[in-house]
Parts: sequence; structure tokens; C-alpha cells
Amino acid sequence: MEIKSKVLVIGGTGYLGKRLVKASLGQGHETYVLYRPEIGVDIEKVQVLLSFKEQGAHLVQGSFNDQRSLVDAVKLVDVVICAVSGVHIRSHQILLQLKLVDAIKEAGNVKRFLPSEFGTDPAKMENAMEPGRVTFDDKMVVRKAIEDAGIPFTYVSANCFAGYFLGGLCQPGHIIPSREHVSILGNGKEKAIYVDEDDIAMYTIKTVDDPRTLNKTLYIRPPNNILSQREVVQIWEKLIGKELRKSTISSEEFLACMREQDYAEQVGLTHYYHVCYEGCLTNFEIGDEGEEASELYPEVKYTTVEKYMKRYL
Repeated sequence: MEIKSKVLVIGGTGYLGKRLVKASLGQGHETYVLYRPEIGVDIEKVQVLLSFKEQGAHLVQGSFNDQRSLVDAVKLVDVVICAVSGVHIRSHQILLQLKLVDAIKEAGNVKRFLPSEFGTDPAKMENAMEPGRVTFDDKMVVRKAIEDAGIPFTYVSANCFAGYFLGGLCQPGHIIPSREHVSILGNGKEKAIYVDEDDIAMYTIKTVDDPRTLNKTLYIRPPNNILSQREVVQIWEKLIGKELRKSTISSEEFLACMREQDYAEQVGLTHYYHVCYEGCLTNFEIGDEGEEASELYPEVKYTTVEKYMKRYL
């Protein structure tokens, strides 16, 4: 019988983290969830943690402010997955992972580390605009630390979270699709890749014991979910039986509007610009340094864009 790795999830009460915990438990891994003393009286997070415990997860106290607690937590497991937020409109914590890298290096027992990535591959974004490039630059700092320390890794590039992109018909600032109007970004024809967050978690856990993804990037590119904004809109129009009114936002208009926002909003809008105006998710081929998730794990019946959008009807 195959022995499955013990998995520690850091950031397990977050948007993606709670899905990672569920997927890890569902795939039969002994699963540990780090919780921080700083949780205070955040009752919603405490309830999430208790639900994990009821499902069989182990709760481990630890903090980025207490290096010994990180080392002790890491020593309990074979695989560490970090899902701390890298979104500036929430809390940008990517560089906190440098403390985790130090803890993994000191512990010396971890077979694989999956840092908090899960979006655009930062290695492909060396020409990204300010201020949004800070996200990619920080992730590359963490990658360098991992590789300099000789820690085995897998990086996961999950592209567009469906809830954020499909829910708003690819429009920033919207997460519920309109039945009346949509703003088309540019010509609306650049292809992006949309992935159900539960599928991101499923593919991520699939990879933790897979030698084919060791020291590589796992790209999640479900073939039926590689679509332009106009194609996404067409799917929604078909579902509601109605054609939306459309207006367009040129790249110049988008950038001018972006510069009027606060810093955190500008970071996120920069990412939208690269995805929707430049097609940064699909303008390269996966090379020897990467693998594609739906090809490696055809048994995963991923959620198509059409199926995902039916929840909004």
C-alpha cells in the first residue's frame, strides 16, 4: 500500500487554504494545519479550524514571529504547503515565507515545499509593470531562497481563480455577473485560463507525492477553460438567454483609471492588465521545467467554465 506524505498547510483558514486542507484530507493524507496565536477572537477562523479537527486534521500552533514554533511544526510532516495571502487588497505576506524557508532548512526533514504562488508564473513576468510587479518580484525572492537552500519544491501556477474572474465576467471589481451590461477589456480576445478553486486544491495535493513534478512548476491549464473574455461572456449569455449590452475599455483608458486608485488597487489592476490586455497566461509554451496538471491527472474531472457559471443563475 502506498504511504502518503504527511502534509502541513499554512494559511489553512484562507480562501484557498481551506480548500487545500479539505483536498489533503480527502486524498488520505495525514494533515496538519498551522494556527497562529495572533488569531485572537476571530471566531470565523476558529470555527473553520474546529471543523478541520472534526474531519481528522491535526491543529498545530505556530507563528512567523516564533521561529522555534515553525521548526517544530515542520518537523511533524513530509510536505509543507503555504497559502498565505499574496493579494494586496487583503494582506500581502509573501516575504514572510523566508522565515518558513529558514525553518524548513533547519528542520532538514521536508521532502517538498509548495510556497504560496497559485497565480501567474512569476518567472514569466520579468517585464511586468509597476506597481503590480512587486508580487512577482517577491515570489522570485522566495524561490531563490528555496533553491539556494536546496529545498525540494513544486511551484503551482493556477492562473485565474474562477471566483474572481468568472464571477465578474473578467471585469475588475465585480464578482457577480451582470445580466445587463459588460465592459470588454481591449478587444476582449486575449486568452486566459480559469480554474475552479476546488480544482486548484485537488491538483495541488495530487502533486505532493508525484516525482514528475519534483523541482518543477505545475501549470494548471484545463484545455476547455482557456478562453477569451468575449467567449466567457458568450457562455453567460447562453446561460441566461440574453445578450448583454457591451462597451469597451481601451488599454489607455484602463491604465489612466488605474493610476487614480490607491496602491493596493493598482497592484491588482496591473495583474488584470497583463492577463486581459497582453495575454500573459497563454503567450508561452510549457518547457522542460514544467508539467501540465490536466495531462498528468486526467482522472480529475475539472469544472468547466460553463458548469462553474451555472451557480450564478
